[in-house]
Amino acid sequence: MFENLSDKLQNALQKLKGKGKLTEKDIDLAMKEVKLSLLEADVNYKVVKTFINNVKERSLGAEVMESLTPGQHVVKIVHEELVKIMGQGESRLKINSNDITYYMMSGLQGAGKTTATGKLANRLKKDGKRPLLVACDIYRPAAIKQLQVVGESVGVPVFEMGDKTNPVTIAKEAMKHAMKHGHDYVIIDTAGRLHIDEELMEELVQIKETVKPDEILLVLDAMTGQDAVKVAETFNQYLDITGVILTKVDGDARGGAALSIRNIVDKPIKFLSVGEKMDQLEVFHPDRMASRILGMGDVLSLIEKAQSAFDEKQAMELQKKLKTQDFNLEDFLMQLQQMKNMGPLEDLLGAIPGLGGNKKLKDLKVDEKELVYTEAIIQSMTKKERLNPSIINGSRRKRIAAGSGTSVQRVNQLLKQYDDMKKMMKKFSAMGMGKKKKGFGGMGNMKLPF
Repeated sequence: MFENLSDKLQNALQKLKGKGKLTEKDIDLAMKEVKLSLLEADVNYKVVKTFINNVKERSLGAEVMESLTPGQHVVKIVHEELVKIMGQGESRLKINSNDITYYMMSGLQGAGKTTATGKLANRLKKDGKRPLLVACDIYRPAAIKQLQVVGESVGVPVFEMGDKTNPVTIAKEAMKHAMKHGHDYVIIDTAGRLHIDEELMEELVQIKETVKPDEILLVLDAMTGQDAVKVAETFNQYLDITGVILTKVDGDARGGAALSIRNIVDKPIKFLSVGEKMDQLEVFHPDRMASRILGMGDVLSLIEKAQSAFDEKQAMELQKKLKTQDFNLEDFLMQLQQMKNMGPLEDLLGAIPGLGGNKKLKDLKVDEKELVYTEAIIQSMTKKERLNPSIINGSRRKRIAAGSGTSVQRVNQLLKQYDDMKKMMKKFSAMGMGKKKKGFGGMGNMKLPF
């Protein structure tokens, strides 16, 4: 998401960065480019107008014009105004600490509501909660079955009464069922339509009045752009929604919906659904998103991904091995597998400050097959070979290549990379594991195994 906008904004602001002094004309030209970039990204016109006026007014202030680095000041202002548009800080889900917490999911058909419902349940379950999913969509063919499949995939039960019972009755009975079976969270998957109609809205209002949910979450397809904003306005008018989940953000390079919704309906984006897997639901952080748009990276999200992907005990053991230089190919394989759990490598590189806006890396497509080859080669080795790679002679290399479906050349390449990593770790150890001495001990020459 935001790929096109990110490129254009960075180009427009880059021109300002190189100037020692800014004139009003310089700022006007830059803001014209920024305005066009935002409109092309499908950001609502009113939002764009307010944003440009605020940035321009602040950029012409004495603090910027008299600064030694006026261009960088303007970038800082653009960042702050982007954050303001998307909402200050993370918006957490409300919890009913005295009773069962109820979440009502709403949205049009095709927005990914049922999948988002499952992802939210999965998130709660991982936090040690006991969620229950409720099938209140009795109109769409196979909607109940879809929710059951989703529920089964994340290990969360589904309450349903078939497609002949009124959804309001289903919601009432689900409340009794949750209390009886000790569920602390209930997520109600309501019906959608291909378009907004009076009958749909009336039914949703009745479910709301019956359940009195702690959160009414609107699921929106990010790829529908301005239409998503119109849908948000209508649902908010009827239901007074409490937040938004944006889906299919990995398929939209523009991102206009994310920049418009908060400003138009004054309701926060709570989550981004970033892929098809059930663990791909990310908390929306406006400040981090603004940083990524401007190519500043997103270290906090990178750290959080690493913490969820890497086993803490294994990480501690690895740290000890690094200090004693006892790092073997089994450790190497474990690191690769855990890194894969963090998501596509291009996304990880984009989250590193300085790399997000690096033009050389823009066209970089990391070949995930290389990781598969590396795994296959290591897994084709015997336990003894993995623990002591120095014993791998010519005949062993041929056997490993045949067993992994690769070539002796690839096996040699992997072993060379492993040796380079061992040498680098030896230098780190000699430097006191990262004390500031002679740079990074040749790290720049070492190639990664992909």
